Amino acid sequence: MKKIMIIFGTRPEAIKMCPAILELQKHDNKFKVIACVTAQHREMLDQVLNIFGVIPDYDLNIMKDNQSLFDVTTKALVETGKIIDFEKPDIVLVQGDTTTTFAASLAAYYHEVPVGHIEAGLRTENKYSPFPEEINRKLTGHIADIHFAPTDKSRANLLREGIKKENIIVTGNTVIDALLWVKGKIKTENRKYDELNNIDFSKKIILVTGHRRENFGAGFFNLCKALKEIAQANQDVEIVYPVHLNPNVKIPAYKILSKIDNIRLIKPLDYAPFVNLMDRCCFIISDSGGIQEEAPSLGKPVLVTRDTTERPEAVDVGAVKLVGTDKIRIVKESQRLLDDSDYYNSMAKVNNPYGDGLASHRISKHLEHFFNLTNNFS
Repeated sequence: MKKIMIIFGTRPEAIKMCPAILELQKHDNKFKVIACVTAQHREMLDQVLNIFGVIPDYDLNIMKDNQSLFDVTTKALVETGKIIDFEKPDIVLVQGDTTTTFAASLAAYYHEVPVGHIEAGLRTENKYSPFPEEINRKLTGHIADIHFAPTDKSRANLLREGIKKENIIVTGNTVIDALLWVKGKIKTENRKYDELNNIDFSKKIILVTGHRRENFGAGFFNLCKALKEIAQANQDVEIVYPVHLNPNVKIPAYKILSKIDNIRLIKPLDYAPFVNLMDRCCFIISDSGGIQEEAPSLGKPVLVTRDTTERPEAVDVGAVKLVGTDKIRIVKESQRLLDDSDYYNSMAKVNNPYGDGLASHRISKHLEHFFNLTNNFS
């Protein structure tokens, strides 16, 4: 039996790691799964763990108010290094592009433990956008031994960087596994969410999220000014904005938007009610990578408040559009989605390029193959 340590720290990582944890736990005759969280995000991470019923074996709880990248990186490196040294896993799995991902990969490398990188190969080729995620992902990619790429484009990026083709497995993205799992749970349980009670679903709902570090400052102020203009011009619209807890996001949101009648500023949502809200909205304005991947499965267009994206597949099929944090562009594209049904449908009715909900199964099967635990790899 092989010991697999899965290390993650943020809400997006948890959403994408929990399906893999649940899948690997099904094979307890082959794998011992050890879950370790740094809690780089605290409250938002715990929400996701509760939904999936995942209880970490280790909780490093490194979250501090206004912590810098230096703080997060050094704390995560030292603390994950201690756990890896104690447990001596056969492989460490990390996900995506966070500081936890890079630090845990480096700690595993220092202990000469193989690393499997889930959601490998995404690139913008601009090291400051997204910041610091682009470099976190690249550095992790050059430490990793197995690269679980979500798409063929991600695979091609890795090949260009000299990664051996036999070490790259195209799996789809585990976020689709999570989305479909939670959507099924909502339907089965016929759940209603108190957090959504004050939203007027008789109106067109525009869902907004934002958290990217490169948008701190002018970017978020521009976004909020655009939302104000959209709301005031469209009384049949309600903008729902679960505001990130970071003061760099929260301060401009409440300063500019708190007195607009058809804008709802609400607390960050648990993943299940958030999926329910995504499913019921008209379209989404967001800088989230995960939402770019999830929304096409729900038929929801996304206006991405970034100038670059490491997820070009959704742009290529027309499901998302980059608008940056330019107020005029955000307002123009939002109004077009509200007014032009043909344009809206051209974005809403596309096949999701990020997978079919079986990524975690493919990861599990490849790990069986990697450790020679099966003769029937497929």
